[in-house]
Amino acid sequence: MDHSIVPVQLVVKSMRDNGYKNTAYAIAELIDNSIQHGSSTVDLICLEHDELINMRTVSRIKEIAILDNGSGMDAETLQKALQFGNGTNLTKEAQVSIGKFGMGLPSSSISQAVRVDVWTWQHGYQWALHSYIDVDEISNGTLTMVPDPAQSPIPNKYIQIAENLGDSGTLVVWSKLDRCLWRTGKTIIEHSEYLVGRMYRKFINSGKVIINATVVREANLLNPEFTTSFLANDPLYLMENTSVSKYLATQSLPDPMFFKYGGDDDFEVKYPVKYRGETHIVYVRYSVAFEAARKGRNPGGLPHGKHAGGNVGVSILRAGRELDLDTSWIIGYDPVERWWGVEVEFPPALDEVFGVTNNKQYANNFRELGALNLTQELRDRNQTIFEFKEELLAEDDPKAFLIDIAKDIKNQLSNIRKTLDAQQKRLEKEPSATRHDDQTDLGAEIHASEVTESRKEDGHVTPNDKEESSTTDEEKENALATILADDENVEDPLQLAKEILIEKSIKYQFIESNFESNAFFTVLPVAGKIIIKLNTSHPAYNQFVEILNDTIDPEATSTNLRQRLTEAKTGLKLLLMAWARYEDEQPVGRLKDAVKSARQDWGKMASAFMSIEE
Repeated sequence: MDHSIVPVQLVVKSMRDNGYKNTAYAIAELIDNSIQHGSSTVDLICLEHDELINMRTVSRIKEIAILDNGSGMDAETLQKALQFGNGTNLTKEAQVSIGKFGMGLPSSSISQAVRVDVWTWQHGYQWALHSYIDVDEISNGTLTMVPDPAQSPIPNKYIQIAENLGDSGTLVVWSKLDRCLWRTGKTIIEHSEYLVGRMYRKFINSGKVIINATVVREANLLNPEFTTSFLANDPLYLMENTSVSKYLATQSLPDPMFFKYGGDDDFEVKYPVKYRGETHIVYVRYSVAFEAARKGRNPGGLPHGKHAGGNVGVSILRAGRELDLDTSWIIGYDPVERWWGVEVEFPPALDEVFGVTNNKQYANNFRELGALNLTQELRDRNQTIFEFKEELLAEDDPKAFLIDIAKDIKNQLSNIRKTLDAQQKRLEKEPSATRHDDQTDLGAEIHASEVTESRKEDGHVTPNDKEESSTTDEEKENALATILADDENVEDPLQLAKEILIEKSIKYQFIESNFESNAFFTVLPVAGKIIIKLNTSHPAYNQFVEILNDTIDPEATSTNLRQRLTEAKTGLKLLLMAWARYEDEQPVGRLKDAVKSARQDWGKMASAFMSIEE
C-alpha cells in the first residue's frame, strides 16, 4: 500500500497541468534551453506518420524534436536537466540570462507528451549520452529516479533528417504525444513561428540564433514536406524584414510600419530600480503606426492589420526574451489598440519585483498594475501616489517598485491614443478615403475571431474547430450549404457558403432569418464557422438588433454620435458572438442542451419585455 503524503499519480498529473498555454509555449521552453547553452542554430522537427481515418490516409504528428548545436551536457548536467526543480540556474549568481527555475525541460515536455528522450554530446554525436523520463513509468512506479545517462546512439531517423549534427549539441524528442493541441506538423510550425518569432525576436533579429522548422514524414525522411526559418515578430513593428514584411510589400507600405513614439531621443525611457542593495534598469519603449498603414476602408482586416491584431498588448521582456504579451493594459474590444506598441524590458534580478512565474509566461505583479485603475484606486484610498507606494513598501509588496513605471505607461498610452485619434481624423478628410474607421463593418467579427483563436490556443477546442482542420474546402462548402438551405431567405446556399468561407480568418457570420421560435437568434456551428441567425420576427430585432445591418452614415451624424452608434453596434455584435462561442464550447450532451434551452427561454422573456405597442 502506498503511504506517501501525496500519491505519485497525483503529483505527475499536477505537473502535467503546469500552465503552458499550448504546444508552441512548451516548444519555446526547449528553445530557451538551447539558447542558454550557446546554440547558434535550433531546429524544430515535426515527424509525421500516416494514419487511416474514416477510410482516408492522413498524415498526423508522431514526434516533436528540438535539435541544437549548443555546448551539450555532461552526464551530471543531463541528469539534473531531467529532474523537476533542478538545473544549472538555481542560484542568484547564475540567473543572468533567460534560464532560471530548473523546471523547463521536464515540465514543458510532459505537458505535451508521455515520454521525453534526450541525447546530448560534447565531442561528436557518435558519443552521445542518453536519458529519459516517461509519465507512464513514473505513474506505475517502475521509474522513480532519472535513469543514469549512458552512451547511446542517436536514432538513425534523426541522423538522416539533420543536415549537420555538429561536434556538440542536444536532441530532445517528445513521443507518445497525447496533449498536443494541433495534429499536423505544419499547423504546429505556423502557430509556433508567430509566438517563437515574437519571444526571441531580439535573438533572431541580431543574428545571434537561427531557428529552423521542418516537417518530415516517417516514410520519406530525406525529402521534407515543409521547411522554413522563423522570422522575427516585433510587436513594436520597428524591425525590418520580419514576419509582417511580406504583407507590407504587397500593399506598398513602409517596412517597418511603426515609428518610434517620442523620436529617437525620447523613444526609450530608463527607470532605475533600487532593489536589495543594487540598482537595475528597466527600459520602456513606445511605437505608433504610420498613417499609411491605417489607410483604407478596413485596414484591420488586411493581412498586416490582422498581424498587428495578434500582437496587441504590452510586451514584457526578461533578458531579451519575451515573457508575456500583457493585454491588461488595452481597451477591450477597440481595434485601434493594434496600432501602438509598448515594450518593457528588465533583468532577471528583478524577477520577484515583476512576479515572474516558474514557467516564464507571466509577470504577475506587473499584470496586476496593468489591470488596476490607478486614479480610481488613489481616490478610493484618499491617498497620493507617494502614500500608496509607501504603504506597499511597508507591506513588502514588490509592486511598489513598479508604480511609477505603470503610471507613466498609462499616461503615455493616453497620449498615444490621442495621436491615433488625430491620425484617424486626418485620414477621414482625405478625398480618396472611404470614410469608415476600423470599428465599422467587420471590425467586431475580426476581433471576435482573434479572441476565438486565442481561446483555441489556450486549449478551448470544440468539435467545430476540429472539423475546420480535418475537412476539405469542398466538404466545408457542402456542410455549410446544407445548413443554409433550410432558410427560405437564402436563394443560392452553395454560393453564400463559398462567400462565407472565402475569408478563413473570420469565424462568425450574421444572417437574417424569419423563423418561428422564442429565441431571437440561433447559433449554428459548422465547417469551422459559427453562423448567428437573427430572428427578424422577434420583437428584439425591430427594437435593437436591426442596427446590426445599418450602415452608419458619416455625413448624416456628428463625430461624437457616429462614434457612439459604432460602439453600440460593435458591442452588441460582440455580445452575441461571445454567447455563440460560449455555447459552442459546451461539451456535447446535457450541458450543451441546457445552454441552448437557456437561450430560448431568455429569448421568450426578451419577447415579453420588448413587445412595445406603438
